[in-house]
Formats: sequence, C-alpha cells, structure tokens
Amino acid sequence: MKHIIENMTDYAAVSKLYGIQLGKDARTIMSKAVRQQMAMDAQPALVTVSNSGIPFYLSNYIDPKLIEVLLTPNKAAVILGEAKKGDWTTNTATFPFIERTGEVSSYGDYNTNGSTGANANFPVRQSYHYQTVSQWGEKQLEMYGLAKIDYSAQINIASAIVLDKFQNNSYFFGIAGLQNYGLLNDPSLSAAIVPGPKAYGSVAHGPWITSGVVTATANEIYTDIQSLFLELVNQSGGIVEMDTKMVMALSPASSVALTATNSYNVNVADLLKKNFSNIRIETATQYTSNAGELVQLIAENLEGQETGTCAFTEKMRAHPIIRGLSSFEQKKSQGTWGALIFRPLAIAQMLGV
Repeated sequence: MKHIIENMTDYAAVSKLYGIQLGKDARTIMSKAVRQQMAMDAQPALVTVSNSGIPFYLSNYIDPKLIEVLLTPNKAAVILGEAKKGDWTTNTATFPFIERTGEVSSYGDYNTNGSTGANANFPVRQSYHYQTVSQWGEKQLEMYGLAKIDYSAQINIASAIVLDKFQNNSYFFGIAGLQNYGLLNDPSLSAAIVPGPKAYGSVAHGPWITSGVVTATANEIYTDIQSLFLELVNQSGGIVEMDTKMVMALSPASSVALTATNSYNVNVADLLKKNFSNIRIETATQYTSNAGELVQLIAENLEGQETGTCAFTEKMRAHPIIRGLSSFEQKKSQGTWGALIFRPLAIAQMLGV
C-alpha cells in the first residue's frame, strides 16, 4: 500500500477511494465516515450457536496403558501339581493299583500254611474336552485401533484365560456326569472332621471367623490344625510325620485367622512353621462354600508316590485361523482329567472353620 500512496499525488482521492487518512502522527488509518460505513455492514445478532470452547475430544487424553480387570488366581495346580496324561485323542485313562497281601503261619518242616499274593485294581477316569472360539472383523480392528487397542491380541489373551479358568475349576470340582472328579469332591476322600468348640460362644463347633472378625483365639485355631494333622496321621497309619512335606489349603478369608497371636505374641502361622518344618500354606477361593469354610491338609507324597496331581490331555490346542469375507475366527481347545487322587488317605479335611 505504501508504494501506491507514494505514486499518488491526490491524497484527497486516496482518502475518498480507499478510506485512508494519514494524520500528522500516522495513528489514524481510516476516516470516521469509513468506519461508520463498515459498522453498518455488521450483523445485529449471531447466526451460529453461541460457543466459548472447542470440541471436547480435541483436549481429551487417552492413556496408552490398558488397565486390566482383576481375576481370582488359579491355584489348583499350585496346591496339587499338574501333569499331562494322554492327548486329545484319549477318552479314558486307567491307573493300576496294586496291593500286596499275605499271611504267616507257625513254622514246621512239613507245614505248608501261609501265603502271599497281590491284588490289582484298575480305576478308570474319563477326560473332558472343551473349546472356545475367538472372532474379529477388519473394521472392528480398525475401530479399536483408533483407541490404540490391539483388539486381536486382547481376544487371543481372553481365549487363553477363559480356558484356563475352566481348567482350574475342573481341577477342584471335576466334570458332572463323568468319572472325572476334583480335589474337593473326589468320592475316595475321607469325610471332613469338624473344628473344636470355641470359648467365644455356645456353638459346639465354632468357626475361626464370625461376621468378618477373627473370634477364635490363636490356641483354639492351632488346636483345630493339630486335630487335622492327627486325622492325617491316623489315616496314613503313622506314615505321615511332623517333618513330612505337606500343604495346608484353605480360603483367603480363613487364612487371615492364621495371623491371630497368643499371649506370647506368637501367631498361628509361626507356630505351624516351628512345629511342621515342611508345611506350606496355599489359598484358593474355592475353599469357601455354602456348607462352610473348608481346610485340607495334604501330604504331598508318601514313600515316593505323589498323593495326587491335576491332569490334562491338552493344555491348549490352537486350531487354524479361518478367514471370512471381512472377518476372522479361531478355535482353541483343552482337555482335563480333573484331579487324580492316587492316595486319598494322605488328605485330611476339616469343614466349618
């Protein structure tokens, strides 16, 4: 604009045509008349909706770290161990048991009394195979991608979790309708004993915890565990001793009672470790039932033979990914035998703690 003005000699014409007024102090750019004329062009009211901000998503932050929903831990295999038996073509399994028998008689040079023998049993278990199917679409992946979520990876993880959760429950409860039993309901297990009386009330066989509070004393709780150990000793015919490797399994809620202290400020857990050097404590939510809180004391092995094991045919079989027109799907499967209890006499139970 400067060069236009410099080339013009008629400043009045410039002022009239362009509305430029050059005052002596160079502060006035437009004449008052021009400014008034421009003001007449302004709208008397807003045409758009009144707004003082920007779309919220422009200032929204999406955290790239995914927060996963917590799941209860799978503890059956931790308590009893785990092993593979057969494969996905195996429908039944036989576990031979052998018992040596015999009797003696008074000796005589010509006596033929006394005999020895062996008796074999062949208990059978049935496997159960199950599956889950994952599906994902092309657009679905793209939509989740906008939120920085790898959806195909997430459902792949979900398929592994849902199979493993079922496997864990089968280890505890078996499969209904099949010769497939769990650690908590195998028919060969001995009946559960009841806890002893507690000083806090008139209940003949009082629990350790009442209304969310540990009401039994440390001595009462320890006495119940002593009774459970005595039951295990009697069932095993004295094979189980205080230094035998054992696992005490109970619910997380019941385990809180092990923190109760006696008058010497020693808690139950410390007493157990002092008197049973090879005992370990494991918790699982499955030990809470409608019938009450259950505790199992398990000798891990006797004379080299494991007491039991959780067993599977296939831990996971990933089948081929099938492509559709604009989607994908994949099947995954597993198989379970439940819990195989080889020595039920090595497990003692107490219900109602």
